[in-house]
Order: sequence, then structure tokens, then C-alpha cells
Amino acid sequence: MKQIMQSYRKGDLRIVDVPVHEAKPGHVLVKTMASMVSVGTEKYMLEMGRKSLAGKAMARPDLVRQVIAKAQAEGIMEAWRQAVGRLDTPVPLGYSSSGVVIDVGAGVEGFAVGDRVACTGAGFAGHTEVASVPTNLCVPIPPEVDFDAAAFVALGGIALQAVRMAQVSFGESVVVIGLGLLGQVAVQLLAAAGCHVIGMDLDAEKAALAEELGAEAVVSDYAALSATVHQMTAGLGVDAVIILAATTSNQPLEQAAHNCRERGRVVAAGLVGLEIPRTLFYDKELDFVVSRGWGPGLYDPDFTDRGAKYPLAYARWTAQRNMAEFLAQAAKGAIRVDPLISHRFPFEQALDAYQMIASGEEPYLGVLLTYEGDPVLERKIVLNESGGHQAARPRTGLAKPVGVGFIGAGLFAQGTLLPAMKGIPGLHHVGVATSSGLSAQHTAKKFGFDYCTTDYQEILNDPQVDLVFVLTQHGSHSSLVSQSLEAGKHVFVEKPLALTVEQLKDVYRQVRQAEDAVLMVGFNRRFSSFTVWQKGHFSEVAEPLSVVCTVNAGMVPADHWVRDPIAGGGRIIGEVCHFVDLIQFLTGSLPVRVFAETFGAGAYKICDNVTITLKMADGSLGTINYVSGGDKRHPRERVEIIGGGGVGVIDNFQAARITRGGRVKRKRNWLSVDRGHNGEIRALVDSIRNGDHPPVAFEEYLCTTLATFAIEESLKTGQAVDIDIISLEGGE
Repeated sequence: MKQIMQSYRKGDLRIVDVPVHEAKPGHVLVKTMASMVSVGTEKYMLEMGRKSLAGKAMARPDLVRQVIAKAQAEGIMEAWRQAVGRLDTPVPLGYSSSGVVIDVGAGVEGFAVGDRVACTGAGFAGHTEVASVPTNLCVPIPPEVDFDAAAFVALGGIALQAVRMAQVSFGESVVVIGLGLLGQVAVQLLAAAGCHVIGMDLDAEKAALAEELGAEAVVSDYAALSATVHQMTAGLGVDAVIILAATTSNQPLEQAAHNCRERGRVVAAGLVGLEIPRTLFYDKELDFVVSRGWGPGLYDPDFTDRGAKYPLAYARWTAQRNMAEFLAQAAKGAIRVDPLISHRFPFEQALDAYQMIASGEEPYLGVLLTYEGDPVLERKIVLNESGGHQAARPRTGLAKPVGVGFIGAGLFAQGTLLPAMKGIPGLHHVGVATSSGLSAQHTAKKFGFDYCTTDYQEILNDPQVDLVFVLTQHGSHSSLVSQSLEAGKHVFVEKPLALTVEQLKDVYRQVRQAEDAVLMVGFNRRFSSFTVWQKGHFSEVAEPLSVVCTVNAGMVPADHWVRDPIAGGGRIIGEVCHFVDLIQFLTGSLPVRVFAETFGAGAYKICDNVTITLKMADGSLGTINYVSGGDKRHPRERVEIIGGGGVGVIDNFQAARITRGGRVKRKRNWLSVDRGHNGEIRALVDSIRNGDHPPVAFEEYLCTTLATFAIEESLKTGQAVDIDIISLEGGE
């Protein structure tokens, strides 16, 4: 299928061939018939993308500060690599469309193949021939509404939500500032609700159109607005002002306050300046709200991703209900969108549409893309014909390059792991599978894979793939590892290995059945040159060691997927595991008991401020101070090793020193951090090519994972918890 994408780094637009999405659980697969260009939002994105790096920096100083902090803490090269990785991520455009359901995912209720639906959501209902859309962001199209009108559904929802936030009632006077698409829809909604509407836009033609669509008065300058409001309200001021303009100026907000009555209401839904004129707002005791999207649920992952239903008694108008109501108003003729469509372009000519918008050579209002014909529904696209299927190669002692397949390719893969693999010889990038066809296509093309796909089974069934990289969200790791091993592949899985004991048992059973497979978990810090250097200095120490890891972890939002117990498993299992593994490596011993305690406010499940003690089998002690309340400009990680008359320190994997016998030896990397990503991949590839034992014994992965489970248990109970690997080995 074809999809429009923008390169945020370069700013250029392209129509690209991408593999079609799967019908994921809770989603419907929709063949697009029409999609609406949000000329305000998308024009802003075009202009931002076409700015130079300096221009982007001036426009987003907040992001520049983040890059500077990253460079100060972790080095210029690391900051640059991460920044470029983000800039290179392709941006899908569009968020409002209509079409026909061609497939439904597991658990979908209320939709069937052949249904006409209107769809919303950035990243879902974009300018693409086929869209995979969560059911809570879809609504049926009434028979009276055609696909063109239904494609306005997100814009209609935004306007409707702004009207609801204004809390208007029959007979009230309302000013609408900004008469673009949103403003024109809002005027009609307000008129249908029995309000007296005054429209304001600097463009006289847009103002005239609003009058045709129900505004009782329209003006094209603020002096005329004040005079009209004074005349129509007998000098009292309007009950509410809805701002739907797109300007960085603060003037719309100031004029809204000026023209409101005492204790009136101001709603800002457009991209406008928001420096509140305090005196005006104070003197009139005005209410002010920034309307967000098209209703409650839009930014809630439980609503969009997991299909949660908000009880009507507590959330009468969700995003989905606003969508349905907009279409209902269109069906009965209260809303007319045909007068708002200034241009229609076939999807194949979409780039011409954006050129027209960017150039400003002719006036436009509503720009609609229409789709004809049947899209190609391939879930795999070959980019390099030389990478066709060949006979399976031997699992060990490979004479040819190691064939690599990726399942998942997010920011970590693109910004860290794949760049770290560039300098490693003997690798053949065969295929990459992601749930998003656009992400798969971009990653495959950028890093030289033979093909991209949205079906990970293509990777597992490809005899050219010797080594599978599992880089998906944490909750799917154990299942994908087991499936990869069962398919006869070597496996690299980014941490964690599993989120539950049962998941870990499943992996363990599969590992025992695939004895010649190499499995590596992405505990990269043990492979850092700084860690290896320190390990060498303590290798002859016979006595137990003390290892202290201090982690300036930073905050993670409460709704981040990492905190979700199913998708992410939390920060202990998902990140603290790194330091459990590091302590194992440095001490050369396995953990047998843990004790953990939180400090500061918050329930134990937040786990952002934790001190953990690990008792190792040889008597060594490990301490992990994992803290979120620090400063990003301070280095993230510090490791201290003490024992045998020596003291070793690793500062953020940029510098290390060992003090012994009154002498200090130092190691330093000035440009970047070395957290071991390159080293771990080299070790893995060498192990596969040479037929050696895995770089890390599977027993260590079991102990690390069980230790994180024990930490969680200790946080719950306040007691020390033993790590019992024997029960795991015996459990079936």
C-alpha cells in the first residue's frame, strides 16, 4: 500500500510503498476512501520540517536544552546520535479519514467487514491507502453522509469539543475568532444550538462564508468586532469567545477578554498565543480553558490502545461520542461541509496539494484527498532483490555472513543498536518487522535490510535469518524469544527477558530444547570497555567485593507504557535488571537474596526511588541506588567497586579509574559513552560464527530476572527475599 510520510530532518514529503498493517486486536483495518488535510497543523509541520537545524533549534528551544543536557552528561557524539535518530524518524501525516472496513482484529465488537466508518487519530487515520484504527477512534457513517463529509470527523470533533467547553446554551451570544475549517464548523454547531454567533476573521471571504453558514454577524478587524459585540449585546459583552485561529500572536486572546461579559468564558482551541492579560481576566473574573482534541479519551492509552469504555454517566461526551454526534448533525443537515471543500486531489497527486498549501499561490480552505482503486495488500515489501530466500545455513561455524532479522525497530533500535552494529563485519541485514509499515520501510531502507514486513512470522520462517533481534515492548519478549528459538534461530532480546515467573519458565523450557542456540539478553553494560577494564583489575581478588551502582534515573510519566504491568512490567524489571547483571559480572557470583526499600512519597509500584541490597553467593554485596529526583545534566550512572585493597570507579561509562597501592590508573572516552552495545553484538556474532558457548550463561539471565521479581516482592512485603533458581528449574 502507499502512504504519505514527511522526513522531519529534511522536511521533504514522499508517497512511499509500505507493507499493509495487520488487523491487530482491538483494531479495524480500513480501506481509505477520503482523508482531510488539516491545513493548519500540517502546514505548520511542513514549515518546521523545512527549517534548517538552526531554524528548528530556534523554534524548539526546549528540545535544544534537552540535547545540551544530554551532551553534558553523556558526550557530544551520544547526544548527536540520539538527536539525529529522532529527527530521522518518519512522520505520518493526517488524522481524519473515512473508508470501508476490510478486516477486524481479535476482540472487536460492533464493526464488521464492509462497514462504512469515519476514523480519527494521528498515526492511525492518516493519508494512507489502508489504515489500522482502534475501535474507540472509529464510528459508523450514517447513510445520509458521504465519505467526503465523513472525512471531516476529527475536525468536526475538535470544533464540537470546543463548543462544549464553552458551556453555551440557547440564546447566548458567542464570538468565534478564526474562520478556517474549525471556525466554520463551530459557527454551524453554535447556530444549531440556538446561539447568536458573531464571526471574526481577517480574511473577508472566510467571514462571508461564515455568514452564509449561520453567523448573524461577521467582521474582518478587531475594531469592528468590538463595535458589533457592543451593538448586539447592548454593551454587556458576549457570553463566550471560542478562539480557533492559528497565529503566534496574543491578540486573539486579548480581544476575547475585551469582548467577553463579566464572568464570561474563553476557550482556546487554535494554535494561538496564550499569555493571559491578567488585568482583563481579573477584572471580569473570566473562565479560561484550552480545549484538547475532540474529547476525553483521546490521549488515554487505555482508551485508544486497549479499548476502555468510559461510563456515560461520568463521561457523557468522549472523543468517540463527539465524533458520532458530529456525523449525526451532518446527517440531519445542521452541518454542511461541501461549501468548506475548496480542493479535491486524487491521492496520487497529494504532493501537488501540499505544494499548493506551502506556496500560498491560491486561496484554499478544505483540502480533501480521494482514493480510487484497490490498494496492494502485501505485508512484505522486498527492497533488495538479491536478498531472496536461500537454503538454510548451518547454525554454527557459519561460512557466510550471519543473517539478521529484527522484530521491532523503535528509537532504541534506530538510535542506538543499529548504529552500534555498523562497524561489525560479517552481518547480513535480511529483514525487519514492525507493527507499523512506515516504520518497517524506513528502518529497512536506512540500514540496508533486504525487505520490510508487518508480519514477524516472515522473519521466523526465513531460512536466511540466523539471528533474530527482539526489540518490542517488554510484555512480548518471552513469547517472541520462545517462538524464535522454536524456529531454530539464535536470539538477541533487549531486556527484560520476561515479566513473570510463568513467562520465564516458558523461555527456560524452550532453551533446554534448543541446546545449540545462542541466546543473549541485552545487558550491555558488562560488555563496556570500562567494565571489562575494571573486571581485569579485580580478577585476582579472592575476597568478597562491595559494588555500589548509583543511577540518576530521571522521571518517567505515570502513563508511560513501561509502567503498564502487561506491556512494560515497571522500572524494576525493565531497567534495574541492568545493574543486577552488572553486579553479577563484576563479582563473578550469583545473587541469592535481595532486600529493597523505597524512599520518598508514592506507592511501591512507582519504584522511582529505591535502594536495593543484593547478597551474592560468594559473600559479596551489591547496592543499587535507583533515584528519579536528580538533574538530567548530572551524569546518569556511577559504579564503585571496593575490595582486595583496591577501589574502582566507573563514571557514566565515559571514564574509569582504579586506585591500588597508592597509585591511580585512569581510562577515558571524551566524546561519548560506551555502555557496551557494540561489544555485546561483537561477542554475540563471534559466538555464533565460531560455534562457541554463549557469551553469558543462561543461568545468569535466570538469576538476574528472578532477582528483579524478588526485588518487587521485597518492596511489597518489606522483607528480604531469597532467590530460588532450583524451583524454577524443576517447575514445568
